Amino acid sequence: MRVQTTMNLNKEQAQNVASVLAEALPYIQRFSGKTIVIKYGGNAMIDDKLKAGFARDIVLMKLVGMNPIVVHGGGPQIGQLLERIGKESEFVQGMRVTDTETMDIVEMVLGGQVNKEIVNLIHRYGGNAVGLTGKDGNLICATKMHMTRNSPELNASEIIDLGHVGEVSKINTKVLDMLVQDDFIPVIAPVGVGEDGHSYNINADLVAGKIAEALGAEKLILLTNTAGLLDKEGVLLTGLNSESVEQLVKDGTIYGGMLPKIQCALEAVESGVCSSHIIDGRVEHAVMLEVFTDEGVGTLITS
Repeated sequence: MRVQTTMNLNKEQAQNVASVLAEALPYIQRFSGKTIVIKYGGNAMIDDKLKAGFARDIVLMKLVGMNPIVVHGGGPQIGQLLERIGKESEFVQGMRVTDTETMDIVEMVLGGQVNKEIVNLIHRYGGNAVGLTGKDGNLICATKMHMTRNSPELNASEIIDLGHVGEVSKINTKVLDMLVQDDFIPVIAPVGVGEDGHSYNINADLVAGKIAEALGAEKLILLTNTAGLLDKEGVLLTGLNSESVEQLVKDGTIYGGMLPKIQCALEAVESGVCSSHIIDGRVEHAVMLEVFTDEGVGTLITS
């Protein structure tokens, strides 16, 4: 009797595997040869189990013919090192104020520690990755970000100097095209360089979006520490377009830290990317579930 139960369980497990593979097949066929840009950050970069799952997802995508490109953040790691050297982190509207000393730390952490850890993780699971920053091959051309905020004391707008915080002015796709053609997985740290030769710290979501636009990617996937975009009752919203997003901004559903992510995702689809996805990086194999299954694990935005 116990043997029969084991056999039934094994058969059921096998049927579940077969069902998953059958569901994945049309997506594998549809996205073979397509470019998918993934912004990697949040809990998925900290939890060991989630890190391993992410690396496996990226390797699988490459093995079935897709062209994944990874752009990563690293804010917590930067903050930890700044704290160790006794330097306090300062933020304005979610942006890290980056003086020259902090920029050196940013480059060291993002371009060295974090980038190489991700590359090694992908290699461990059978992938072939190359790590680079936006300074390599002049990949990310940047300009200094200018930010203003209303000052009640001055009864006018106040200009804020964030230091070496930048915006993307141009993406040079040649180096990415070369790596993809040679079956490498690019792993990119969001550090750009200006015409003045200065390095700039750039928001990773923004870099991922601009790379997706420049490459005409099939998908832009942004990993977050939330289930996606939720309505005021906490229900996950998906299947959004520009009109519905604008309405959600107006009624206050989209606010705070989710607002720039949604804007980045929306700009990408309005610039030619087929779809953008804001997904829950706290879910193991979140990228695989979003790409290979009908349900997905986040918010879908299309043009």
